[in-house]
Amino acid sequence: MPVNPKRRTTLRDVAEAAGVSPSTVSNAYNRPDQLSPGLRERVLEVARQLGYSPHPLARGLRRGQVGAVGVLYGDSLSYPFADPVAALFMQGLSSVIEAASLGLLLVPRRTVDDALVRTAAVDGFVVYSLFEHDALVERVLERGLPTVFVDHPGRAGFPAVRVDDLGGAQAAAAHLLGLGHTRLGVVALPLGGADAANLSCCNASRARLQGYEGALPGTGAWMQVLEVAENLPSEGARAARDLLSLKPRPSALLCMSDQLALGVLDAARQMGLRVPEDLSVVGFDDIPEARRTIPALTTVHQPLLEKGVWAGRLLLAQLRQEPLEPPPTLPTHLVLRESSGSFRG
Repeated sequence: MPVNPKRRTTLRDVAEAAGVSPSTVSNAYNRPDQLSPGLRERVLEVARQLGYSPHPLARGLRRGQVGAVGVLYGDSLSYPFADPVAALFMQGLSSVIEAASLGLLLVPRRTVDDALVRTAAVDGFVVYSLFEHDALVERVLERGLPTVFVDHPGRAGFPAVRVDDLGGAQAAAAHLLGLGHTRLGVVALPLGGADAANLSCCNASRARLQGYEGALPGTGAWMQVLEVAENLPSEGARAARDLLSLKPRPSALLCMSDQLALGVLDAARQMGLRVPEDLSVVGFDDIPEARRTIPALTTVHQPLLEKGVWAGRLLLAQLRQEPLEPPPTLPTHLVLRESSGSFRG
């Protein structure tokens, strides 16, 4: 029987052309042990001649899996490719996922709705850096799929990967206080406040702010916090100009990310301020660029690759129904470079 070239060749077309039942064609792809080698090769050859290929999603659903993991994160689709922190996390996650022959489906919070989260063809989710009470978290949990939370308070019964943001931030502030700085400015990532549209990074940024504040009691120092809209160097530069226009101005700036710190360094140069002679700057994350800035950036290191690897391992363990305890809170530590120095008046 001739097949209409304008429509997709179906399994039934192959069955009719090969003179076998549709279930035999299905077995040729999904249960080859049920057919003799000769019969299977004949069916596959007919399928090749007709240009037939089984629908990957349909095959996955028949097997009870689709071969992909969803990553729901709190920003735009391009963010994991443009932001060094997100890129390193994704690199760690994908190294585990690809070794298991699975794919990644990016689900960006800014451009998706409930419907996509409810219908995404995935075997499980990694929820990365979303606001604690984001409605899409509830949509994920309604799916009943294996789920791992990262940089999020998490939910009972689901593993989570967390970093010691509070301890790292407290070490950064204590470092500056120990150098004699008593006027501190904070260039803060979005804190979640009243801006419900910006739901990324809120949990980590709140912990970092608590860490900065926790170093202050008994020091006589003051701290001025300025929240930015996005984690971009341009936002860091804008915030630096505003903070450094205060009188008296801060003698040191704590930046909740290295991306923001890059903008702060640019703004300081444009304002004729020397770092660290006139202004000390401390970042957070320890992205590769941090050691290449001039001067090299003092910052808080967090294990970005390791965080992604743990997320992948925990999700795979759930998919395979294997026991795996989540890690303790991953440590951070201060990396001393040239952008921080003693207070000089």
